[in-house]
Amino acid sequence: MTTTTASIIEATRPHELHDHNLVPEQIVPGIIVEKKPARTPDGKIAEGLYNYWITFDNQKQFNSYTTEMVKGAILAFRAASVARDVVAVVFTGAGDKAFCSGGNTKEYAEYYAGNPQEYRQYVRLFNDMVSAILGCDKPVICRVNGMRIGGGQEIGMAADFSVTQDLARFGQAGPKHGSAPIGGATDFLPVLIGCEQAMISGSLCEPWSAHKAYRLGMLTDIVPALKVDGKFVANPLVITDRYLDEYGKIIHGEPKTGDELAAGKALMAKGTIDLSLLDAKVEELCSKILLTFPECFLKTIEELRKPKLNAWNANKENSRDWLALNMMTEARLGFQAFNEGTKDDREADFVGLRQALAKGTPWSPELGQSLMPAARRGQ
Repeated sequence: MTTTTASIIEATRPHELHDHNLVPEQIVPGIIVEKKPARTPDGKIAEGLYNYWITFDNQKQFNSYTTEMVKGAILAFRAASVARDVVAVVFTGAGDKAFCSGGNTKEYAEYYAGNPQEYRQYVRLFNDMVSAILGCDKPVICRVNGMRIGGGQEIGMAADFSVTQDLARFGQAGPKHGSAPIGGATDFLPVLIGCEQAMISGSLCEPWSAHKAYRLGMLTDIVPALKVDGKFVANPLVITDRYLDEYGKIIHGEPKTGDELAAGKALMAKGTIDLSLLDAKVEELCSKILLTFPECFLKTIEELRKPKLNAWNANKENSRDWLALNMMTEARLGFQAFNEGTKDDREADFVGLRQALAKGTPWSPELGQSLMPAARRGQ
């Protein structure tokens, strides 16, 4: 800033500014909010300007969001929107295991399951969180520090940019655990990657590697995170050294198998996770945003958000109603199975459920218990 600019600011700025926040900023458990100095591309601090970091901090449950965390995120995005000194929002998770694994399944199973009127109110909050991201008056960068699954994938796709470390995985979980990915995935996926790949990701719940998600156009950028003997290496569990197989099918980013997978696991065991390249890439993107006209940049991203925003606004209320009613049937069973099952056995008996429904069997607590993981274990 030149001396002339500084003197003009001092002479013409209002001496008292209105506060456009709805409520005073507050500390919410599970949400970390921090202003970090904005920097120019050469690393110099832009005095008086900041990037606003919103971090989910629930690492024991893979940064899944509780009801209180959802409320905290809404307030944080609102605060970022009206902060005059904020250049960009960085939305991330604590640690290196997960950005966010979606809604808190323990809370779902123990409070919302079988309680549709309460879940309907919760989904109103969830919808407001997605809308707060899509309508933020600052560009939103999703810093993907680990898995982005289920509702975590949905809120991540609501962001304007996504920068990831390459060990992260991406995907939906709803049809495997009693829900449907209608908290944004069915709206955003076709826009981001096309209808056929959206169908695969949304319905089959098979997670994709970061390399595959990047290849398909879901991500802005990707960096390695595994360090072996002091050197960064690409994710050793997926194919990154070739693009096509012998038949011309794209295999870049697909999981390795056999001996290649065994070697990859051995390399993983030797390494450590280092997210310094991820932070550098996020900082690089923030610095590029800094060197633009702020209102022109905002108008541009507002226009580019419209395909996602229009689809979201067209469907979110119908989705809320369905999600609430589903808490009496498949969601109730699915979330309780996940919550009460073991690490390797958290799914309901899908075949048994389909067989029961094929016979016209009504939903009942007894039917649900017979389909739980514990029933398979004879408990």
